[in-house]
Amino acid sequence: MVVTALWNQACAVQAHFYAFVSYYASILRLPNISKQNWMVYSIDKQKVINSCILHGTGNTLSGGAVAGIVVACIVILIVGIWPVVIYYRRQKTRKAKSLRCPEDSVQLGSASQDEGIKVDRSIQFSYEELCNATHNFSMEHKIGQGGFGSVYYAELRGEKAAIKKMDTKATQEFLAELKVLTRVHHLNLVRLIGYCVESCLFLVYEFIENGNLSQHLHGTGYEPLSWTSRVRIALDSARGLEYIHEHTVPVYVHRDIKSANILIDKDFRAKVADFGLTKLAEIGTASQSLPTRVVGTFGYMPPEYARYGEVSPKVDVYAFGIVLFELISAKEAIVRSTEVTYAKSLVYLFEETLSMPDPQEALQELIDPRLGGDYPIDSVLKIASLAKSCTHEEPSMRPTMRSVVVALMALSSKDSELTRGLELSPRELKSG
Repeated sequence: MVVTALWNQACAVQAHFYAFVSYYASILRLPNISKQNWMVYSIDKQKVINSCILHGTGNTLSGGAVAGIVVACIVILIVGIWPVVIYYRRQKTRKAKSLRCPEDSVQLGSASQDEGIKVDRSIQFSYEELCNATHNFSMEHKIGQGGFGSVYYAELRGEKAAIKKMDTKATQEFLAELKVLTRVHHLNLVRLIGYCVESCLFLVYEFIENGNLSQHLHGTGYEPLSWTSRVRIALDSARGLEYIHEHTVPVYVHRDIKSANILIDKDFRAKVADFGLTKLAEIGTASQSLPTRVVGTFGYMPPEYARYGEVSPKVDVYAFGIVLFELISAKEAIVRSTEVTYAKSLVYLFEETLSMPDPQEALQELIDPRLGGDYPIDSVLKIASLAKSCTHEEPSMRPTMRSVVVALMALSSKDSELTRGLELSPRELKSG
């Protein structure tokens, strides 16, 4: 019969269209589409044929009429489903963009061509890849624990890496690190390899072999750092801070400079890390400050920040002064005695010492005894004086990080041993 033949043809066309819609539905992750939802399959075939015979059409039913009805139904279905397909595709694209790493460019100063500075972008890793690299984030791969998450060692795509696994509540800290480290890199800033936003928030960094400065100064199981290494670490750290203060517009303020956030590589060169609390000073000048919520580490906060929440690059300068005091003494930022009620800041201890009639002699009481006297006392005194300037109570009286870098370089050039220790390695020369 003509009706039966046309019905079978209509069903074949419908099946192809169903396959087409199902394919796009799977791509767009739409709900499962059942054939029972489609018009042709929900109609009893025999009823249609009987209806045609009952109305006298029989074998003489116009094939064009039946074909027109079928085609009209399919066209209606296409017209109805296509806007839905377009809508879901736009939604998927919009969602992907919202999760994408911020790649808008940052304006660089004239020093962007200086050695050690380059523009780069980060890799987006899959959750599965990170899981496989850390054996499902096993304890054997865990190498650290911070305020915003755990850190795991991994080898990704042939490179040693440290993966910071952050809770979804740490979104602000996650985005802060991306904004800084995905835009520009510097030799003395830890390098961000990539990120992942599946299940949790992940940041993937280059792996730094020798831990952090705090571990070397205050921990156990580490060889004592020589005075040459300490000066080199101070200069490297200062260069990293100088870069984010002086060579980007607007200016970045780290807000959590401390010995634990200065990493030491296999060559005992320093890199500033942990930019989760970084503040973008949109005013773009070093002389102004912005009120904000107080975050950071006690012992490293300057008075104007701890009291009023005022943020400027001088906040980092103050904290760096504390780090210089740590390098000299190997003491914590807040020195606690065996008595619970007794505690003094390093700033107070050094100010008291440097105000003595003979500061050079008094200073030797604070110098790290593990140095064993193997240090030039005049060099130690000059770094102590520089640290005192950095920790001045009045922000305007503190030097800029550029001045600190110049002072450290001038200090190193006066001693031949320090000069050799601060020469650039072949790796640095190649990166310039």
